Amino acid sequence: MTRKKGAKVVRSIAAVALGTLTLGAAQAAEKVKVGLMLPYTGTYAALGTAITNGFKQYVAEQGGTLGGREVEYFVVDDESDPAKATENASKLVKRDNVDVLVGTVHSGVALAMAKVARDTKTLLIVPNAGADELTGPLCAPNVFRTSFTNWQPAYGMGKVAAERGHKNVVTLTWKYAAGEQAVGGFKEAFEKAGGKIAKELYLPFPNVEFQAYLTEIANLKPDAVFVFFAGGGAAKFVRDYDAAGLKKTIPLYASGFLTDGTLDAMGGAGEGLLTTLHYADGLTNAKDTAFRTKYATSYKMQPDVYAVQGYDAAQLLRVGLDAVKGGKLEQPAMIKAMEAAKIDSPRGAFTLSKAHNPVQDIYLRKAEGRDNKLVGVAEKALADPARGCRM
Repeated sequence: MTRKKGAKVVRSIAAVALGTLTLGAAQAAEKVKVGLMLPYTGTYAALGTAITNGFKQYVAEQGGTLGGREVEYFVVDDESDPAKATENASKLVKRDNVDVLVGTVHSGVALAMAKVARDTKTLLIVPNAGADELTGPLCAPNVFRTSFTNWQPAYGMGKVAAERGHKNVVTLTWKYAAGEQAVGGFKEAFEKAGGKIAKELYLPFPNVEFQAYLTEIANLKPDAVFVFFAGGGAAKFVRDYDAAGLKKTIPLYASGFLTDGTLDAMGGAGEGLLTTLHYADGLTNAKDTAFRTKYATSYKMQPDVYAVQGYDAAQLLRVGLDAVKGGKLEQPAMIKAMEAAKIDSPRGAFTLSKAHNPVQDIYLRKAEGRDNKLVGVAEKALADPARGCRM
């Protein structure tokens, strides 16, 4: 080989090597497209914002990447409107080509999102909506949840109410999936312990005219009342319950969404309320301490359960992305890794059930000032029964 030809071969090899390195770098830098479909207006606006804040906080803690990939966000305000849910989710998948859908708060919207995810085989992580069906009869390999089922915290409160000696309880909630399923969870545990539901009261979502229902509760004179409300409606209900004089005579119990992120808006009316949830103020684990410090610094407010659920949605996604680091986003590998994940959450470490729902502690909390202070553990490592899931 002549010197001239040899030099040409060396240059060719160098060019190929450089091209390979460039291609590898491009693959490593490939973005992951995340579709955040959450409520940013209306009753649940604060909840959607908290979930977004928590998700982005975890990404920021990882240097702005997940699994070595830059995160690109596509954001849609779902307005807590099930009628718009299919179109909104479809646009994120078909127009924006997102790799993963993250949402939402309203159970009716989440059910529509899940159908789009199943039909298009798009990964979906639910950071709040507790619709039992999502990890029950409508469970799917590509659908995960980092929050709860409506059944879980309510079941824990049913047990607590019975242990506190109540025998006769009235329930009240909005007439929609989340409320009905929460009442069902409470009722299951309460009746199992010998209690009786005197009457189930419902009002249309998002109606907040409670006076007629409060009058009926006063006339029924139950031992206690169990409710499921969240967001702005929760704050108004508690203020109205207190103003009607019922708080002093009929104990009020609820799933923790009643007081999470709403205590300030209650203006003191929520003081002393007992609720059950998978998160509480006053947890002593190191992860929660670090999370709360960082959140307060970043957003100038204390985090709530919604921020935790958004944070853990990002953690779960990272587990999946780590399984395909540097390669294509092969869903089977991501799903396998996510199913086996143990998430080091601010709420306490949790795993996922076969239906892809958290197996987690349910805490009893007491509202004190701006905090939902830890009282104890109502149920340890509670798994949703996932009735109807055939995955």
